[in-house]
Amino acid sequence: MSNRAVISSPEAPAALGPYSQAIKLGNTVWVSGQIPLVAETMELVDGDIRDQATQVFNNLTAVAAAAGCTLDSAVKINISLTDMSDFAAVNDVMTKFLSEPFPARACVQVAALPKGAAIEIEAILAI
Repeated sequence: MSNRAVISSPEAPAALGPYSQAIKLGNTVWVSGQIPLVAETMELVDGDIRDQATQVFNNLTAVAAAAGCTLDSAVKINISLTDMSDFAAVNDVMTKFLSEPFPARACVQVAALPKGAAIEIEAILAI
């Protein structure tokens, strides 16, 4: 596919496995799941779920910028939490990074996430 491009930002953590931070095809960008890693250290951010969610949204913002857009270009967001009692706090953090109308979204509880993270978020952006 000649219009397929790998999107990468040094301001977001490097991939932990055989995947890209994001792939752009036409006017759509699929952003891989981000956990609360600090790009410079590749360590989980210290703090509670609000701190972790903020770092995840910062990572997503960096990848979106590398694709030439913002998180307000999101049409779908998928959130995985290890504790569904964090749902309200994550909602609060999300409203600081996205504007209305908010994208479609799913939020599920999972047994575990890479590196012991409490949250992972992936996004689909339409430019």
